[in-house]
Amino acid sequence: MTDADKVRGLQEEISACRVCVDNPLKSPLPHEPRPVAWLSTTAKLCIAGQAPGLRVHKSGIPFDDRSGDRLRDWMGVDRETFYDTSRIAIAPMGFCFPGYDKNGSDLPPRRECAPLWREKIFAAMPQIELILVIGQYAQAWHLGDLRERTVAATVQNWERAFRRNETPALLPLPHPSWRNTAWLKRNPWFEVEVLPVLRQAVQSLVLE
Repeated sequence: MTDADKVRGLQEEISACRVCVDNPLKSPLPHEPRPVAWLSTTAKLCIAGQAPGLRVHKSGIPFDDRSGDRLRDWMGVDRETFYDTSRIAIAPMGFCFPGYDKNGSDLPPRRECAPLWREKIFAAMPQIELILVIGQYAQAWHLGDLRERTVAATVQNWERAFRRNETPALLPLPHPSWRNTAWLKRNPWFEVEVLPVLRQAVQSLVLE
């Protein structure tokens, strides 16, 4: 079996996943499962986000929303490049839209998803050289002891993960949601210090 066959088979398994529906001990998803994960045998960069929102659930296209517009701006890529799976893989912590809490905010990624799929995904994509680790849940899983107490502190200390002598490198980022606009204004160092490093990495791994 070729590497492409393995990745294709894993992608099909993920697409057919119904663990959040079939487990009667857990609260069900608010909609039928529609797992969103884009794997690749050639991409050197992987985006590890949180979980799809409702709009992404409906379209089946990751980051197909205002958050995606901001993330693409941060990375310095257009939509065509962003959705080219030969260049960029996308593997959120939860593959399905988890629903809303009582305040109308997206619930956290389902806990069943990461233990079931995470190690399989990255074992199937050994060519990944950089993971963009977006938000607290992805940072908790991928960074381990390199994670600080808050997302802001974790991102501010981005060099600890990014400069470590291991592959893949890890670059922690805040979530590009519009809800974080005020945070970005309060923390101008992010645009000055982190975005140039992100864009240089994208240029090297994705665009060249």
